[in-house]
Amino acid sequence: MTLIRFHRPDGSLDREVEADEGANLLDVAQEAGQPLEGTCGKQMSCSTCHVVLDPDSFARSGAPSEDEDYLLDLAFDAQPTSRLACQVAVSGGEMMVRMP
Repeated sequence: MTLIRFHRPDGSLDREVEADEGANLLDVAQEAGQPLEGTCGKQMSCSTCHVVLDPDSFARSGAPSEDEDYLLDLAFDAQPTSRLACQVAVSGGEMMVRMP
């Protein structure tokens, strides 16, 4: 199990949950009541599941694909460690996720 810490935009901790390694981060976030829409149903055609990962979590998640990077350019408050939650598999170790 991986501990995932969801943080509010101001950086304060909102919720901690455990998830199975390999689970989709968008599914985990929605099950935890986080405000991610995922309007496109994980088809990577919107940016409504944009999150910001801490540097270690970002490194473990791998770099965004070219298509994901394009959508992140459209996301509000995109950061160097931004990802679309629908494209992130939960990895081993603790993950810290900030809602933009």
